[in-house]
Amino acid sequence: ARVGDPRAQDPTRAQDEVASVAAALDSMASSLQGKLLAEQRFTADVAHELRTPLTGLHAAAELLPPGRPTELVRDRVAALRTLTEDLLEISRLESGRERLETEPEELGALARRVVRGSGTTTRVDVVRNTRVETDRRRLERVLGNLVANAHRHGRGPVVLTVDGAVITVRDHGDGYPEYLLAHGPQRFRTEGGTKGHGLGLTIALGQAEVLGARLEFANPPDGGALARLTLPQQP
Repeated sequence: ARVGDPRAQDPTRAQDEVASVAAALDSMASSLQGKLLAEQRFTADVAHELRTPLTGLHAAAELLPPGRPTELVRDRVAALRTLTEDLLEISRLESGRERLETEPEELGALARRVVRGSGTTTRVDVVRNTRVETDRRRLERVLGNLVANAHRHGRGPVVLTVDGAVITVRDHGDGYPEYLLAHGPQRFRTEGGTKGHGLGLTIALGQAEVLGARLEFANPPDGGALARLTLPQQP
């Protein structure tokens, strides 16, 4: 946003204090926007440039003889490929050009499908089932990331609950860090030497915004971390 004070844009007019402040605010906003755009371009460029050498590295790793060292190499290559794809997804989300492909979805069945695909011991509780018009792929991505994050950074039991158009994912670990509760997920952010939450929650938040849903994070009074996704409902 810009102030856009016409007095600050007229070089023939004497500048008063309000016009000077307006010009300073507009200059600061332009500088910040330029830095954000540069960061977004850098992220996209790095991710695209990494894809080609990683493809070759993956092919080379497949030719290695069986053994523990080969397993370690393939595991790290797979991790790098996942990170690269996550960076590309963030770049697409930040571009603001993502489009929905909606169809009616039963949330209870979708939640169970996500948990089966995750390969985890997440419990699914369907309090109140419902159907909503949504983009299945994006919703599965959001819930899959929330479940994976709960197992990676929290402790069991992990419970995914469907209550109408509200879906929650809860673990029983140490809870979300304070910076995440205050400012939301931020890629690669860590504080006080603690382990960060990577890109999974950043992607979940971005995909939720594309869906028109609200994703909130909280630490319940009795412990653990709780992510609440509220989907829009059409009349």
